[in-house]
Amino acid sequence: MNIIKFLFLVAIVGHILCGICDCLITYVPGGKKFDIKQMSDNSKMAEVFKDMPLRNITASMILGVAAIFMVFGGYYGIYLWMREYSSTSSILILIGAALFATFGVAHHVFCGVAEWFYVRFGLTEDALRGVIEFFKSTASTMIICYIGMALAGVALFISVVTGTTSLPAWACIFNAIPLTLVFTPLRIGGTGNWCGAIMFAALLILC
Repeated sequence: MNIIKFLFLVAIVGHILCGICDCLITYVPGGKKFDIKQMSDNSKMAEVFKDMPLRNITASMILGVAAIFMVFGGYYGIYLWMREYSSTSSILILIGAALFATFGVAHHVFCGVAEWFYVRFGLTEDALRGVIEFFKSTASTMIICYIGMALAGVALFISVVTGTTSLPAWACIFNAIPLTLVFTPLRIGGTGNWCGAIMFAALLILC
């Protein structure tokens, strides 16, 4: 197995691990699920999170950081592979991946920290207001993270669909961006990561 395929394999594991981490802070023991719409009503938020173990949130933050860097390794593998076909696309992918990894780590940790403090300080109205204020003040990390993901994904999609790479044009469907757009309405925890794992699995097989 060459280094590029190895990096794709690492990214598959990273996305699966990150998806599990997303589920740790989205699903609560007892069958409850967090939805961002609940943040407008503290009684609904408190009902969902009253049985959330703090250890789940802590594990999500710690393991998620490692998982994101593993995913970055996969995008670096795409960069190495793409250099053979397009220097412009490869650079865009690398820049996008760097933005995703650096700001994604911050965003993932901030989400966990906010949830941890909300649970730890009693699920109160004041705690929720603090969480909302915290999210607003750190929203730039989420925005830049998603910009990075979009930049890398779109650069790869265009390169494949236009025949710039050795892959057939139909392989463009195995891309985290369109896959996420298709599966997001299902509201499955960690959707973006399951789609990312599919993308890297396809690259592992097809490249």
